[in-house]
Amino acid sequence: MTDVFNAIILLSNFVIVPGLTYGSQLALGALGITLVYGILRFANFAHGDLMAFGTMVAVLITWWLQSMGVSFGPLPTALLALPVAIAVTIAMALFTDKAVYKFYRKKRSAPAVFVIASIGVMFVLNGIVRFIIGPNDQRFSDGERFIIKARAFKQITGLNEGLAIKVSQGLTIGITFLLVGAPFWFLQRTRTGKAMRAYSDNEDLALLSGIDPERVVMVTWIIAAALATIAGTLYGLDKSFKPFTYFQLLLPLFAAAIVGGIGNPLGAILGGFVVAFSEVGITYAYKKFLGYLVPESWEPDGLLQFLSTDYKFAVSFIILVLVLLIRPTGILKGRVI
Repeated sequence: MTDVFNAIILLSNFVIVPGLTYGSQLALGALGITLVYGILRFANFAHGDLMAFGTMVAVLITWWLQSMGVSFGPLPTALLALPVAIAVTIAMALFTDKAVYKFYRKKRSAPAVFVIASIGVMFVLNGIVRFIIGPNDQRFSDGERFIIKARAFKQITGLNEGLAIKVSQGLTIGITFLLVGAPFWFLQRTRTGKAMRAYSDNEDLALLSGIDPERVVMVTWIIAAALATIAGTLYGLDKSFKPFTYFQLLLPLFAAAIVGGIGNPLGAILGGFVVAFSEVGITYAYKKFLGYLVPESWEPDGLLQFLSTDYKFAVSFIILVLVLLIRPTGILKGRVI
């Protein structure tokens, strides 16, 4: 029985906890993508770099607070910087909409035109971030590192495997579960949320009903920018901040949104965890895990790793292609791409 517990703890350390953490980050990011697609009707390819921009602002404010001797006790100082970073990112998103997307919206351009415009915005944002903070890894986490340490867990339980949960992982999972209900409540219960849903279903009918389209657009960008900043900052705290990494995140973010059903907020959350556990589970080496569960003579010689971690993003691509071929509407029947 001890071996079974050791196997469960080992899997928790390398698959379950990382999968929940990464899935939470993807869920928040994909939620912003699906809101923009569902309400404004275009795939925003600049979302990953909007996450990078928001995280960059959080990093810079965190460094300034740290230089002033300000801390948040055992929690990361970045949490104090987050509200200001969200405000700055919202301002950038609204400026981008006014400077770029509003022109095409007035002309009623095709969605493909918006996609091309968003790619241009993506490169501009990426350039701004690299120019200001540089292209290299930047670390900004402080405070306590672990909620549970592996050595302490071993001493308490007497097991060979120790469970380690980082503060950044606990914060990511906790904040995500607190936030995911907010968009549903907002869209279902508030007057503005109902207007956004009406605008998404039928723009012309919504206009005839007296709904202000510019207000709908503004609120959509505010929510998307806030979610992007939170998701990006939590990802940076858990790993580190590197602008190019956020560009790479665009594939798993879109995979999450499409797998769950793009345009469906619940689908974005579900898709985030599906993609995350697929990536983490397929790239994990199961040799030691099976070593606890099977007789010694049955232990495999190889690592039992289905795919190298170098090809982690290939998993997202494969999932994306399969879903588009087999079920284009996603698991929860969102809109067809």
